[in-house]
Amino acid sequence: MTYTTASLLGVVVALVVDLAVLRTRLVTTRRWWLSYVIVVVFQLLTNGWLTGRRIVTYDPAATIGDGQVVLLGHGRIAYAPVEDLGFGFALVLLTCVLWTWWGRRERDGDRDG
Repeated sequence: MTYTTASLLGVVVALVVDLAVLRTRLVTTRRWWLSYVIVVVFQLLTNGWLTGRRIVTYDPAATIGDGQVVLLGHGRIAYAPVEDLGFGFALVLLTCVLWTWWGRRERDGDRDG
């Protein structure tokens, strides 16, 4: 499986869990997107520093682009492969979905007791 495929799969799974499985529907809220903008800025800064300095490298055959490490272009944003944005989105969304879902369960459980 390529990094691109894994990234797309991660995004789809995160969206399905949010919208259909746990039904927290975070991606339908303005609060989620405003929060995510803050996260993605720091993700780009961190990924850019790590990949721009070649501390982290990627197999060019597994990503979009030709493997050139550039600020923008060749399948990269802030030096990192665009797939990193998909993985970051999926990880942050799943974390927030689970946090929200567990919080609701705990809150609703307190009402029953």
